[in-house]
Amino acid sequence: MLDTKPLLIAREFPPLKRADLQVLQVNLGYLCNLSCTHCHVNAGPKRTELMDKATVDMVLEVIRCRNVKTLDLTGGAPEMNPHFRYLVSAARKLGVEVIDRCNLTILNEPDFEDLAQFLANEKVTVAASLPCYTQDNVDKQRGKGVFDGSIEGLFKLNKLGYGKPGTELSLDLVYNPGGASLPPAQASLQQDYKKRLMDDWGIEFNELHTITNMPISRFGSMLISKGEFHNYMQLLIDNYQSQNLKTVMCRTTVSVDYLGNLYDCDFNQMLEMHIEKDQQPRHISDLLESDLKGDDIVVAGHCFGCTAGQGSSCGGAL
Repeated sequence: MLDTKPLLIAREFPPLKRADLQVLQVNLGYLCNLSCTHCHVNAGPKRTELMDKATVDMVLEVIRCRNVKTLDLTGGAPEMNPHFRYLVSAARKLGVEVIDRCNLTILNEPDFEDLAQFLANEKVTVAASLPCYTQDNVDKQRGKGVFDGSIEGLFKLNKLGYGKPGTELSLDLVYNPGGASLPPAQASLQQDYKKRLMDDWGIEFNELHTITNMPISRFGSMLISKGEFHNYMQLLIDNYQSQNLKTVMCRTTVSVDYLGNLYDCDFNQMLEMHIEKDQQPRHISDLLESDLKGDDIVVAGHCFGCTAGQGSSCGGAL
């Protein structure tokens, strides 16, 4: 795979500092039942990296100590970590909102048939990747049969009350472009999604979050191999909006990898751009001593992806 990191760190980006810590985004490992072309963590069925129980317990200790508002669980398929349900249940008992970044197809896998019911019982917010409402586009980006599996997963969630008015079960969908372009306007695309999914399948959901593809990992490598990397970077730079600096997710979020190392965001994690102290990577245990407020955020060229156009974050447009 072609590495975009040298090209990204060579580009300057405006300085940023951390605000109050509100969100812990925890990567439970790179094991996944899918291998999507846009996946910025290079997850797949052959990956073996998984967070261990001791690190999971440290996550819970930090939540207690730092009054964290949201635990955002990602992967890979975070549900494939053997400690996923333990962590979710313990965090919910602490009164924390838990977000499961679910690929939907995992709900249909053997040994995971009761997963949707577990998520509903714990009132977990489901943020589900569905990069289009048509089969051809989804299967092209995520693999043959993934669209049908995603629709089946959505049926299961809707049946339990997810995405339905008047319930406490939030179901948000996540869109990212299929190529080297910026996402369309989030509000209008959400209307299109709601209409098509209801008309075609009778499926309901709460919100659509649009996310810009980052020029890193598999997507970045593809850009280089096609000779499109510099054009894509210029697209991001040309659409840079300084007002988005106020609300980028890295100001209030800390990303934790499966070993417990800290990063300013999930993308920095994949680029191995650690949060450091005395030139040493900081560990989640360090959050017991400091919430990092006021610290400099590690930035590079890929940060233009979060600040271009309407802005981008794991919660959609800024």
